[in-house]
Amino acid sequence: MTGGAADGTTRGVALVTGAGSGIGRATARRLAADGWPIVLVDRDGGRLKDTVDGIGAPVLEHLVCDLTAPSAIQDEIAAVVDRLPVGLLVNNAGVGFRATAGATTDEQWDTTLALNLTAVFRLCRLVLPGMIQRQRGCIVNIASAGGLVGLRQRAAYCASKAGVIGLTRALAADHAADGVRVNAIAPGTVDTEWVERMLADDPDAPGTRRMMEQRQLDGRMGTPDEVAAGVSFLAGPDGRFANGSVLVLDSGLTAV
Repeated sequence: MTGGAADGTTRGVALVTGAGSGIGRATARRLAADGWPIVLVDRDGGRLKDTVDGIGAPVLEHLVCDLTAPSAIQDEIAAVVDRLPVGLLVNNAGVGFRATAGATTDEQWDTTLALNLTAVFRLCRLVLPGMIQRQRGCIVNIASAGGLVGLRQRAAYCASKAGVIGLTRALAADHAADGVRVNAIAPGTVDTEWVERMLADDPDAPGTRRMMEQRQLDGRMGTPDEVAAGVSFLAGPDGRFANGSVLVLDSGLTAV
């Protein structure tokens, strides 16, 4: 382990959202292995408990809350931030719908922007004062290759992830002099529970899965652990020269 004291007093604690499954769960495991004291957030209490039970290292806090509700951030997560110095924030929680702009409902649009972008903004705004005060901090926002290029039937999702990338760069520009680094990761298609849910109502799920695999140059989906490795790099000493960057982990999806 490379972390500080158990309460995170050396480099702070790592706060990971969407930690109940997929990339969030893999990131929680990886950061715990790296020695970070961790705080985990998810809206699904059962999945979050599975993550906590499977980590094999102490979890300082785990919160079940809906990040689209302002009170969840202003009250529940703010109470944790008041008690513990957050040195690393990983904004991973997200949602997506398969729909063109014309087929996207107002509710789908609002839900996507609320979780994928507005919650990211509010969480960054929440932890930044402490990071600035300590002159040290790192934020990693999980964006998407869909924030860099257009993906079919992902209108709201692509718009929200492009916003995450813009926010990441603006925060880096504003707070580099405060000792805070802000970066994003743009994964391609990663084999998670979210993909399975999206394919559940697809009339040709096997064909759609093959398409999603083949649009990446090595013909496969990424794994949550591969994205978690990127978070570990950006949050660790080897990533200190990265600021305002977008680390693209997509097996070439955006290259061709």
